[in-house]
Amino acid sequence: MKIWIDGYEANVPQRLGSSQIGFEILKGLEQLDRKNDYTILLPSAPMNDLPNERGGWKYKVLRPKRLWTRIALPLALFTARGKPDLLFSPTHYIPRFSPVKRVVTIFDLSYLHFPEMYKKDDLFKLTNWTKYSVSNAVHIVTISNSSKQDLMKYYSVKKEKITVAYPGYDKNIFRPLKDRERILEVIEKYGIHGRYIIYIGTIQPRKNLVRLIEAFQKLEGIKLVIVGKTSGQGRQGWMFESTLKAPKKFGVEDRVIFTGFAPTEDLPYLLNGAEAFILPALYEGFGITAVEAMACGTPAIVSNVSSMPEAVGSAGLLINPQSVTQIEQAIRAISGDCKLRAKKSAESIKQAEKFSWGKMTKTVLRVFESVAGQ
Repeated sequence: MKIWIDGYEANVPQRLGSSQIGFEILKGLEQLDRKNDYTILLPSAPMNDLPNERGGWKYKVLRPKRLWTRIALPLALFTARGKPDLLFSPTHYIPRFSPVKRVVTIFDLSYLHFPEMYKKDDLFKLTNWTKYSVSNAVHIVTISNSSKQDLMKYYSVKKEKITVAYPGYDKNIFRPLKDRERILEVIEKYGIHGRYIIYIGTIQPRKNLVRLIEAFQKLEGIKLVIVGKTSGQGRQGWMFESTLKAPKKFGVEDRVIFTGFAPTEDLPYLLNGAEAFILPALYEGFGITAVEAMACGTPAIVSNVSSMPEAVGSAGLLINPQSVTQIEQAIRAISGDCKLRAKKSAESIKQAEKFSWGKMTKTVLRVFESVAGQ
C-alpha cells in the first residue's frame, strides 16, 4: 500500500497540540510499519528530528508553501506517476481536489462552541475547511469520544466513519523524578520559589486563564506558574492580552509567574516541583498536558466539560470552568491536604499508563488498512 502523509504541521519547531500529534504519528509509523510505502509531503526540508529516509520511507518537498492545501497538495496528487492508495492529513484540512482517498484528523470543534475566541481569519478557515474535510474524507480520526460525539451531532457524521485514537506522551521524559536538587535548579531558573500550581499550554481565551488568575485573589501562600509562549519565533497563543493584564487587574502580580516558552526537557522538572497541574479550559479536544502531568505523579485539576474527564478519569479533580469559586476550592483542597495529594498522585500515574503514542499509531494504521480495503 502506498500512503502519502501531509507532514506540514509536523515539520515545525516547538511543537504543541496538533503539530506534536502529527510528529508523533510520523515517528510511530516509521518505527511500526515496514510493510507499506510512505511518502511524507513537506513544504521544506525535513527537520533533524524527523525519521531518516529509508526504503519505504521518503520525503517530498512541495511548492508553493503559502497555498499548500489549495495548490501544492492537489497538484502533487494529480501529477504523480504512481498514485498513492490514500492521503492522510493529521490536521483538519484535506485538499479540495484529489484523485485518491483521503483520511483526515479532526481534533475538536471548539470553534463551533466558542467562535468569539478565534481570530476572524482562523475562524473562517476552520469553519469552511473542516466542514469540507468531514464531508469528503473517507474516514475521520479524532482524539476523544467527546470530539466523536460532536462530529456526529454538528456534522451528522455516521459513527462508523469515525475512529477515536487517544494521544500519548513520552514515557522517557514525563515520569516521577527523585532528584530534588535538579528540580529546584530548574524551577529557580524560571524565578519560581516556594509552593506553586502549574498550567502548561497555549495562552488563548479558550484556556480560561483569566478566571484561574482571579481565583488566586483568595489563595495565599501558593503561586500560579503559567508556561506558554506569547512572543518570538515558533508557535504561540493568541488574543492573550487580557490574560497578561489579569494579575494586575486582580491584584495578584506577586503570585502569578509567566515563564514564557519552556523547552520539553524542563517540563518534567516543573511538573514534579508543582503541587498540582491545572487545566481550567472551556473546551479541549483531549488534554495531553494533563496526561503528561499525571505521568509525573502530579495531581491534575481539570474542567468537567468536553474530553477532559476522559483524559484524567477518576484520578483527576473536576471543576466547573465557569466558576471561579470551584477553581479556588479545588486548588485549596489539593494544596492543603498532603494525604489527598499523595492519593491522587498514585492514581494519576496509573491513569496516565492507559495512554501511549504506540497505541495511537496502531489505531491510525488500522484505519489505513481498512480504508485501502474498501
